[in-house]
Amino acid sequence: MQIRPEQLEAQLARGLKALYTIHGDEPLQGQEAGDAIRAAARAAGFTERKVFTVSGAHFDWSSVLGAAQAMSLFASAQLIEIRIPSGKPGKEGSEALQRYCVEVCERLPEDVLTLVQLPRLDWQQAKAAWFTALDAAGTTVRVETLERQALPGWLAQRLARQGQRVQAGDAGQRTLAFFADRVEGNLLAAHQELQKLALLHPAGELSFEQVEAAVLNVARYDVAKLSEAVWSGQVARALRMLDGLRAEGEAVVMVHWTLADDVRALARARAAFDDGKPLPLALRDARVWGSKEKLFERVLPLLEAPVLAELLLAASVCDGIAKGLKHPAWPHEPWDALRRLVLMVLQQSAPQPSPRSLPRSSSRSSPQSLHLPLRLALEP
Repeated sequence: MQIRPEQLEAQLARGLKALYTIHGDEPLQGQEAGDAIRAAARAAGFTERKVFTVSGAHFDWSSVLGAAQAMSLFASAQLIEIRIPSGKPGKEGSEALQRYCVEVCERLPEDVLTLVQLPRLDWQQAKAAWFTALDAAGTTVRVETLERQALPGWLAQRLARQGQRVQAGDAGQRTLAFFADRVEGNLLAAHQELQKLALLHPAGELSFEQVEAAVLNVARYDVAKLSEAVWSGQVARALRMLDGLRAEGEAVVMVHWTLADDVRALARARAAFDDGKPLPLALRDARVWGSKEKLFERVLPLLEAPVLAELLLAASVCDGIAKGLKHPAWPHEPWDALRRLVLMVLQQSAPQPSPRSLPRSSSRSSPQSLHLPLRLALEP
């Protein structure tokens, strides 16, 4: 049975299961879920604890099974933790985990409580026999990355836990948005900033000035989130993330490759769409799925073939600059060239024009009209 982290507390209150599996790529929520299970286990009398970390192909799985079965000889119950940092137990590990679910979790449910900790799993790992056995034998906690739009609400809940809150109305939303921008992509640091606010200020209402003075800029970005911001037309967020990736030392070639690959996929999907294929089928033919499929469903009707051809040309020029080839009409610094490419994409994918947004051409299908506003945007 799969549950979300916020459902775990209520599930533990109803009674412990024989097996818990935690998987995902959000360290804070994964750590908190594990701590909650350990605390519940101690309260229920599981006073002994053994930890096994699976590293490499030569891990001795028989030691795990032996430790669990030996507990039937003693009066006290035991918590056994199996940590698989790679998320790949291997052939021997796969067989051992399936056997463990039968021989321990089903036969010794009162003597042994097992906690399996895994990183984020891809779709193949999630369908593997060993993970299916773990999921069927107990409770699976899936820890997913907190999306940016959910972050203000998460921060408000955490503030409420420590007896604090922001102002009501637009002022409070502005404070939460500022807080979210400072900690995006880094919940561990966000937790520390929340604790800092609890130490600096008493319970009650927090002003924007108090939050602004206390919260450091600890945001961490990844290339996938930049791509999401770009194709969502989120101008300010995309440019902030681009600057953040540059400051963190991310390879410009990797950032460019991700955006260029998106443009190529859109061009393939647009060609299929123009040939009469339904939009979902056109995206599938271009090998676009998951969360990116939803983004492209929105943006593809806005991007006609001539515009995509211009973006492909711009991506090619930017690729050359990133590899040391100069272009007379483009900035010579690779990150500045990448910024121009991002601005070109944003100009075409922004959902609605507004006075605060990037200038847009009167015709989306006129490639020449793309350059003037971009030059103006890059001028100091």
